[in-house]
Amino acid sequence: MTFISALAAAAEEHHGNVALETLPFGIVAAVVFAVLALVTFSYRNVANRHADKVERAEASSSHEAGHGH
Repeated sequence: MTFISALAAAAEEHHGNVALETLPFGIVAAVVFAVLALVTFSYRNVANRHADKVERAEASSSHEAGHGH
């Protein structure tokens, strides 16, 4: 018997099924990552939403020299 299996057996004797006790932590982590993925996905294509405004601003500022921007 390896150390890991002995440790798992000892944990089961004292606390029952360790995998079922830790299941809520995995579920909470999965939900948090899913929410973060939705937040990240909501910013998809943000740079291109107002491309016409950027083009107009670049066109108007292209003939103004000396600004350094």
